[in-house]
Formats: sequence, structure tokens, C-alpha cells
Amino acid sequence: MQVILRENVENLGRIGDIVKVSDGYARNFLIPRSLVYVADESNVRAIEHHKKLLEKRAQEMRMSAQDHAKALSEVTVSLARKVGEHDKLFGSVSAGDIVEALAKAGHKVERRWVQVVDPIKTLGTHNVTVKLLPEVTATIKVVVTKEA
Repeated sequence: MQVILRENVENLGRIGDIVKVSDGYARNFLIPRSLVYVADESNVRAIEHHKKLLEKRAQEMRMSAQDHAKALSEVTVSLARKVGEHDKLFGSVSAGDIVEALAKAGHKVERRWVQVVDPIKTLGTHNVTVKLLPEVTATIKVVVTKEA
């Protein structure tokens, strides 16, 4: 089935692309989530007309995300945690903890944007990637210290 993407779908395409997907994937996943239109003649003509508007909106989103990424790159998040022997943390620092700390600092970030590659289980400074858009990322510093 050929569909027109309404949103950027990872591993599938970008807004306005016409892609071929299996019927089940379209009916059961993409269409119920309003991620695509069925690619019939009228929708293809309409999307060609709206492609310029979509590109302008995507450019604005990209510029906004780049500004947000620049601001996030300058942020250092400090978290105090309980530690045991050999300065090892009880548990680990999760993406949710980082999002809360960023919210307190005045930066709105969704949990799914924060990419913690390895669990943070030690004291010290760690670099964490925040993926705002597929092509826009920021790296923040997370400093984990002993709780007093």
C-alpha cells in the first residue's frame, strides 16, 4: 500500500514522502495514529500543493530545535545520590531524573529525547545526548555527587 507521511517516521521517511508499506502496517499502526494518508490521486495532488508549507514548518521546527540545542549544550545538571562502598551508587541515574533536573533549570525536555547509553552508576561527570530532532542533538553534562 502506498501512503503519504504526515509526520516524520523513523526508519520510514519524512513528512510528505510517498512510501510503500505493507497493508497490515498501514492499517494497524500508521493510519490509526494519524501518521499517514492513503496515497490516492486527490491526496497526492493535495500533498504536492502543501509540500512547500510543510517544508517551511519543518525549517521553523529545525531552527527552534537548534536554538534549544544550543541552550541545552551550555547546561550542567547536578544530581546528589546516596552511595555505598567504593563510591558506587544505590541504583542508577535514569533519563527521568535528568528530565526532572532540566525542568528545574527551566528547560522543557521529553523523557524519550534523553539518550543514556550506559546506566550511570558512578560518581563524576557524564555526557548525555538529548535528541531533539533526528538531525538535531545536544550533549549535556550530568554531574553525580554524594548526597550529604
